[in-house]
Amino acid sequence: MDMLRGPQIAEAGLADWRKLAQGLHARFLVDDFGAAARLVAAVGQEGDEVGHHPRVRIGSGHVDLELVTVDAVYRDDEGTEHVVEWVTQQDVDLARRVSDVAAAQGLRADPTAVSEVELGLDVAKSATVAPVWAALLTGDASAQGRGTPSDEVRDATVRVPNLWFGDVDADGDEPAGQRFHVEVYVAPEVVAERIEAAVAAGAKVVDDSASPGLTVLADQEGNRGVLCTDTSAAASG
Repeated sequence: MDMLRGPQIAEAGLADWRKLAQGLHARFLVDDFGAAARLVAAVGQEGDEVGHHPRVRIGSGHVDLELVTVDAVYRDDEGTEHVVEWVTQQDVDLARRVSDVAAAQGLRADPTAVSEVELGLDVAKSATVAPVWAALLTGDASAQGRGTPSDEVRDATVRVPNLWFGDVDADGDEPAGQRFHVEVYVAPEVVAERIEAAVAAGAKVVDDSASPGLTVLADQEGNRGVLCTDTSAAASG
């Protein structure tokens, strides 16, 4: 099934869901664990009907759901097909059904509360070091390049954050500096307030040239993190 681009996701008008990293994310608020279990059971029935299910996490007062297709088809500029983890039409269709189920149970969505964390490591040769990180993070060599045309490390059971690799010049004269950084994906509506909160806590905005999609911040010791949001998939208005 073909992956959906950002504008296609935006056109779907999924008010309860936000596109973060590879998937669609939603949070539904519940009063207790029983309500959470009832929602998950009903969502499971919807998923059984279509043969597709969300990833589920139950927390105190909420249920978090992620919808992503693990075998979506991506075509690069040369027309070569790649199997990737990404949003497809089946995710959009199931997201609508899940929202209907939640509404029928009287539950409210909190779409701006969703977030996703990934790790980034700047390296000279990702193909060389990726097997080390696949083994260290997941114990599974097939985690390298799973669901992506790159060497990114992704655990099939989602126990650990995805690790992707950026490029550095191995022959450059600049010192290596910080190689690891955290990427935090949030809903578009909360980017400004998240930056404001970080700055109030002592952070410095290092690079906002690609903001609001990507904003690089540093703490008081120079350690960098990136705040990310997918503006292409955000509904207008």
